[in-house]
Amino acid sequence: MVRTPELPTPAPGAETEPERDPGDVPQRVLIWRRFRRNKLAVAGALMLAGLVLVSVFAEFLSPSTPQAYDAARTHAPPQRLHFVDTSDGFQVGMYVYDYSVERDPETFANQYTVDESTKIPVGFLVQGRSYEMWGLIPSDRHFIGAKDPDHDVYFLGADRNGRDMASRIIHGTRVSMSIGLAGVAMSFVLGLVLGGISGYFGGRIDNLIQRVIEFLMSVPTIPLWMGLSAAVPREWGPIQTYLAITVILSLIGWTDLARVVRGRFLSLRQEDFVTAARLDGCRSGRVIGRHMLPSFTSHIIASLTLAVPFMILAETSLSFLGLGLQAPVVSWGVLLQEAQNIHSIAGAPWVLLPGVAVTVAVLVLNFVGDGVSDDADPYR
Repeated sequence: MVRTPELPTPAPGAETEPERDPGDVPQRVLIWRRFRRNKLAVAGALMLAGLVLVSVFAEFLSPSTPQAYDAARTHAPPQRLHFVDTSDGFQVGMYVYDYSVERDPETFANQYTVDESTKIPVGFLVQGRSYEMWGLIPSDRHFIGAKDPDHDVYFLGADRNGRDMASRIIHGTRVSMSIGLAGVAMSFVLGLVLGGISGYFGGRIDNLIQRVIEFLMSVPTIPLWMGLSAAVPREWGPIQTYLAITVILSLIGWTDLARVVRGRFLSLRQEDFVTAARLDGCRSGRVIGRHMLPSFTSHIIASLTLAVPFMILAETSLSFLGLGLQAPVVSWGVLLQEAQNIHSIAGAPWVLLPGVAVTVAVLVLNFVGDGVSDDADPYR
């Protein structure tokens, strides 16, 4: 006969820790637990954090400045980074080989060959071209670059003006990502407020808002962009143009979210918990903010995260067509303008690398959005 061990009885007067009810766990904790099990979403979140860090510290992370050019390095190919030197013994250290440049007598284009006799040492926290961090703090330290300040390195090649593509893509990350996030923030407020009012109150207000949404959605996107961009004065500076493009994208991108919010409000306003909140004396704002919105958080997150890639692609398309941001502003769309030239693509395919950055950013945002929206679904 097997005896079961007896549990020790607590001493008289001793406090016992009450068992935690699983229903008392906050929703954000449950979302985080489910999110950690989604490996693809976690990987996307890490890459998204990397893009944000690149946007914030673009000046420091760039090997050079985006406007620095060398006329002798037009369309210079990418330089391969080496870590071990075996030509003279065994030495560990980062370096790249220099170019030898020859002019084609027929096309007058530069022809580059690797000069293995000349090595350019590469290091971290090196001294290079001077810049102002966030436009406030002067510095000349770069995270990675040539140890000799008189030499430039081109990890991703150079454009037709001899400017470092890696530095320009890093600076373009700041502009394109910030436009996407700022535009979504404005369109999120418009879509949430107008869609909530339309679905909660209904009647004439609903008809008016829905007719405005249908009008905006019926207008073709490209002509609408062209008309709104043409209204931006050409004498405006880069900052004013940046704000104008953000507002333009926000005025176009709020309609889908408003439709989603309206549909959910129409289905929820007759639910028992909404009726109970009204009978309890809650005002409309509290009913909407504390009872209705949390019930479809996953739908809002999904719409929000899908809107950010739309904003990035819209800015890229506008700038690529010459309707959005223009040089000297550096964004992914502005950098892709050079890809319109077939001769540049044929001779320097690395000018398409900003398009790779756009693709990566869109995929990362979609992975994170899908993961968070699934984990925040209360019915899952």
